[in-house]
Amino acid sequence: MTEIHLSDKQKAFIEEQVNSGAYDSAEDVISDGLSRLGSENEELRAMIAEADAQLARGEFVTYANAAAHADSIIERGMRLLDRKS
Repeated sequence: MTEIHLSDKQKAFIEEQVNSGAYDSAEDVISDGLSRLGSENEELRAMIAEADAQLARGEFVTYANAAAHADSIIERGMRLLDRKS
């Protein structure tokens, strides 16, 4: 078995989770945390794969500079706000 060393802050967090009733044991806290990390990694890999596919299909926009990109973001935000009102 691998030995794991936790900081005092991590230990306090685990203890807080168990004491609050959110988890039955420290092992449950760690297990849930690892499960969530695995799920997040899978989601991230899927997002990267989709971004790569979009790039391969030519589905991207280029901007001359950061100001042009910022203007585009503001413009899209204003259009979304107009649709909601």
